[in-house]
Amino acid sequence: MRIIAFSPHPDDVEILCSGTLAKYAAQGHEVAIAVVTRGDVGSPTLSREEIAAVREKEARSAAAIIGARFFWLGYDDEFLFDSPDVRKHFIDVIRQFRPDLVLCPDKDSDYHPDHTRTGQIVWDTHVMATVPNIKTEHPPCEKIHDIWYYDTIAGINFLPEFYVDISAQWETKLKMVACHESQNTWLVSQYGRPTTYFVETQSRFRGYQTGCDYAEAFRRPKLFPASVPQAALLP
Repeated sequence: MRIIAFSPHPDDVEILCSGTLAKYAAQGHEVAIAVVTRGDVGSPTLSREEIAAVREKEARSAAAIIGARFFWLGYDDEFLFDSPDVRKHFIDVIRQFRPDLVLCPDKDSDYHPDHTRTGQIVWDTHVMATVPNIKTEHPPCEKIHDIWYYDTIAGINFLPEFYVDISAQWETKLKMVACHESQNTWLVSQYGRPTTYFVETQSRFRGYQTGCDYAEAFRRPKLFPASVPQAALLP
C-alpha cells in the first residue's frame, strides 16, 4: 500500500500519527509526509524566513527516520486559504505519490483553521485527482484514494472509530518528534510545556482507551467509492 499524511504545519503529523506511519513503513508499505505550511510564525525570536528554513530542515529529518517521501508545499502559516491554485497543488502532490490511503486532519472537528482547511481541501479534491480535464503537472490517478482523519490535539471534539497500537513504534515516534526542536521551544514559550508532554499524554490516553501502552486514533469519513476496505488500517 501507499500511504501519505498531510500535515498542516511541520510537526502535526509527528505528534498525531507518526507511530502509524512508522508501523506501515516497518511492514514494507510506502509512506509519505506532505507539509502544507512553512510554520513561519512559530518562533518567539526568529524571523519568518529564518524559522521557516529551520522547520523545513526539521521536518525533512523526521520523515527520513522512517524513510518517508517528503513534500513541502510552502504556504504561509496561519494564512492557508482554499483557491484553484492551492487545490491544484494538493491534487498534484496526490498524483505524484498516487496513494491508496490519505491521512489528514479532521475537517469537522479540529480547532485550528490551517488544520480544518487542510482536511477540507483533501476532502474536496479526493475525486478531482482522477479527473483528466483537471490539468496539473502529473497525470491523473487511476483510482480514488481513501481518507482517514487523524486525532485532534488533546482529542478535543474527536470521537475515534479506530485505534492503532503504536507501542512498538513509540521510540521511533519520539525520535521523529524530537527532530522538531524549534517547535519544542515554541510550545514551552506559549504553553509552558514541552512537545513530549503533549505527545505522551495523548498517546497514553488513547492507549488506555483501547488496551495498550500507546495508541493513535482515527475516524473514517464516508466516501463513494471507497478504494480501501475499512479494515485496511493496520491493527
